[in-house]
Amino acid sequence: MAETLTSRPTIADADAHQASAHIDADTNTGISNTKLGMWLFLASECLLFGGLITTYLLYKHPLEGPTPHEIFDIPFTSTSSFVLLMSSLTMVLAVSAIERGEHQRMRVWIGATAVLGATFIAGQIYEFTVFVREGLGFTTSRFSSAFYTLTGFHGIHVTIGIIMLVSLVLLSLRGKIPEHRSETVEIVGLYWHFVDVVWVVIFAVVYLIPS
Repeated sequence: MAETLTSRPTIADADAHQASAHIDADTNTGISNTKLGMWLFLASECLLFGGLITTYLLYKHPLEGPTPHEIFDIPFTSTSSFVLLMSSLTMVLAVSAIERGEHQRMRVWIGATAVLGATFIAGQIYEFTVFVREGLGFTTSRFSSAFYTLTGFHGIHVTIGIIMLVSLVLLSLRGKIPEHRSETVEIVGLYWHFVDVVWVVIFAVVYLIPS
């Protein structure tokens, strides 16, 4: 009887601890304040990239220097784009793994996402190097300035995402991302999916739509 009485508070304490672990996700909006903040940030980023894309469309006809069809390597950029899009799949698998409590698998998928993102950045750097060698520098024309600003800003966002992914792996190794904090991985995933979707739009506008 004594053992039964002492075990009941333990169960109650466990339930209370689990409830407190999820309390930060209960808000009047139905989503946590952190996730809401990320959505608002991504909305402001849509305005930023919308302005950059509009500027590029205004200056997409170069008056000086090589034209896009003379220097763009569509097969290479398509391959690089495919690599970035595949990173969205690995990010989804990472979120699914942490929700199931599979920390090792989560770290593997996040690491794969970071590697795919780094591969995309390496391809972009190589592409920029080729363009400069072909005579398309940042100040060559209004077209080149708009092009490098648009794609360069996206590259910076991908780089920031890679830093966030590496940080997640390090936090996980220290045991600071338990199952009840899986939303942390989900929020980073939202950011990563955003930069992937933005690149689809940029790739279509810059590389696929003829000048």
